[in-house]
Amino acid sequence: MNPFPHDIFTEPSDVDPDTLANLGPLARLAGRWEAHKGVDINPKADAPERRTFIERISFDPIDPQANGPQLFYGMRYHIHITTAEEDITFHEQVGYWLWEPATGLILQTLAIPRGQVALASGQAKPGDDMLTLTATRGETQYGICSTAFLEYGFRTDAYRIDVTFHDADSWSYDIRTMLLVHGRPDPFEHHDQNRLRRVGPARPNPLKAILDKRAAAAPA
Repeated sequence: MNPFPHDIFTEPSDVDPDTLANLGPLARLAGRWEAHKGVDINPKADAPERRTFIERISFDPIDPQANGPQLFYGMRYHIHITTAEEDITFHEQVGYWLWEPATGLILQTLAIPRGQVALASGQAKPGDDMLTLTATRGETQYGICSTAFLEYGFRTDAYRIDVTFHDADSWSYDIRTMLLVHGRPDPFEHHDQNRLRRVGPARPNPLKAILDKRAAAAPA
């Protein structure tokens, strides 16, 4: 059964401009976060390598987004990871976390500067303490797309992220990415995990900030 309406053009009216008030289960991610004891296990030529890393993440609310009648509230995010041993970037990632209040759909878009993008999805409701999102290679709706070399050398077949909220100022993630490494018969589970703590407050989305500034300047 098709869950979508016949009218795919008409956008919702009277949309609340306050993204922070409408992020549902994503609300606790808004702000800036840091951790110094993340763990990455990745494939190398001789044996899997375990690295401890330093991670900084920012989640910035964006204005409400509509696909015709479909309405999303969400945040743009940026992940930057280094290690204590090196000043160079160990990992960089950008994208969006999106929430569709009407259906409970959660989306994570991700892009890394080695030629790979993905769109992961899950379901949740406001107040949930855990989120799970997945993406699968070959899917056209919630899938994974890579360069020709990555498809050849380190093919990504599946991606899963589990997020756990501990309190208002702490959350953790567990990411498992299944890789098929060239020349090896068995899949490799690339594993990342970390627990982050808040280092900066959430900021309003651009439209809400403009409206608040106008309201503050208006005559009493």
